[in-house]
Amino acid sequence: MIDMEVGTVIVKIVGREAGMVGVVLKKVDDKFVSITGPRLLTGVKRRKCNITHLQPTNYKIEIKQDATDDEVLEAFKKSGLTNKLNLKFPSASEVKKYSYKPKEEVVPAKKEKPAKTKKAPKVKE
Repeated sequence: MIDMEVGTVIVKIVGREAGMVGVVLKKVDDKFVSITGPRLLTGVKRRKCNITHLQPTNYKIEIKQDATDDEVLEAFKKSGLTNKLNLKFPSASEVKKYSYKPKEEVVPAKKEKPAKTKKAPKVKE
């Protein structure tokens, strides 16, 4: 059994993203992990993935669990892995347009039902 830790740099070996580089964000259970590229840097979308579809590398970056794509980009810059893995950073406008930000939990407000009014019966003339 392969042990994937948060921050482990991986290569996808199965699927449409095969051959692309990504990072483990979170261990979901014994068989699945949450990964990201991020998409702007490597082409790998944020998703849950089976660990048998991943090949871990010897590289690791320092990120927290469920880090945003911006935080992962910064970690790649600090680690210097972009040169080793031949990755190209996106422009600033692309980062703003496509970066992932986790949704805040929103509690839906209770809708008040309007008071029912009785309609006057129609009178035939």
